[in-house]
Amino acid sequence: MARTILHCDLDAFYAAVEQRDHPEWRGKPVIVGGLGRRGVVATASYEARKFGVRSAMPGSIAHRLCPHGIFVSPRMALYARISREVFDVLESFTPLVEPLSLDEAFLDVSASRALHGDGAAIAARIQRLVTERTQLTISVGVAATKYVAKVASDLRKPKGLVVVPEGEEISFLAPLPVARLWGAGKVTQERFAALGLRTIGDVQRLSEDELRRNFGESAGPHYFRLCRGIDARDVVPDRDARSIGHETTFHEDVADDERLRRVVLELSEGVGTRLRREGARAGTIRLKLRYPPFTTLTRQKALARPTHDELVVYRAALDLLERVRPPGKPVRLIGVAGSDLRSDGDPVQPELFAGAGTDERPAAVLRAIDAIRSRFGRDAIGHGLE
Repeated sequence: MARTILHCDLDAFYAAVEQRDHPEWRGKPVIVGGLGRRGVVATASYEARKFGVRSAMPGSIAHRLCPHGIFVSPRMALYARISREVFDVLESFTPLVEPLSLDEAFLDVSASRALHGDGAAIAARIQRLVTERTQLTISVGVAATKYVAKVASDLRKPKGLVVVPEGEEISFLAPLPVARLWGAGKVTQERFAALGLRTIGDVQRLSEDELRRNFGESAGPHYFRLCRGIDARDVVPDRDARSIGHETTFHEDVADDERLRRVVLELSEGVGTRLRREGARAGTIRLKLRYPPFTTLTRQKALARPTHDELVVYRAALDLLERVRPPGKPVRLIGVAGSDLRSDGDPVQPELFAGAGTDERPAAVLRAIDAIRSRFGRDAIGHGLE
């Protein structure tokens, strides 16, 4: 049976929520995050993106590119609640929903077509229901593979709906720039350009052996398959239901060590805040890295005691980063997650020696941090790099 895969992506999610809740900001450049000397942009509205502002960009650069932008603190608890509403809509069509983040997911609706109609009909219903329930818009790509669906969802944002019929992948991809190839970062794009390859159609004209000679034993065959829309990956629903995490994809590969540490800290703060809000503690911290062109790895570290303190999360994630990433190696995506979750009420083995283990801060300190952020915004209080 031919597969029908959807890629659903909320449009400028965090910024769209802020514009929804502040009508006076609609049509204006809204930048979520990027506050403070070490702040990092979480999301930028489409109006801000016209000035070059992108997620994971240092706030200092965003201020320089868009000095008249409206910079606001993230409200992660609200975004998480809205995300759950959206995923409720997605899961009403199929149990095969693979979350990628709070605002993005793959769906396999192959078995749902008899009940709900073809992929285009399902995508249109998802868009309508999401807007009715949240007053937000979502873009959807429909194809026979995950890669093509992902490319399709990004082409006509916001509120785009692009369908690529099975068998038309090659002609659909041909006019697109090589930057649309999964894993083709800035350096790889320069290598394509040096060979006179500027569109995916240009790459389609090369044989697998030619691509292997120019891009290596792994990347060459990867690009040969991808430029033809060949992607055998399945939709994997909720691979780790017992985890809380955040990740970000950089617009351009990042090799700066301090910037990566800063992003790990921001992600860890989000994980710690969500753990406390949900009354949970993580016994294991997981780091996810994606290197160009397409190598993804995950590493994890078990803690001496389960924690909901973001500084403990940060130190564990930073230790993993420093152990697995060669100095100066560029990164495309980075993520931090807490897994092996326990309830706050679960019994915990006490430490034998004072000061040992996770060095978690007193509960009163963490409650004070949450109270300040709840009242004045996430960036009202933060942590410096160690």
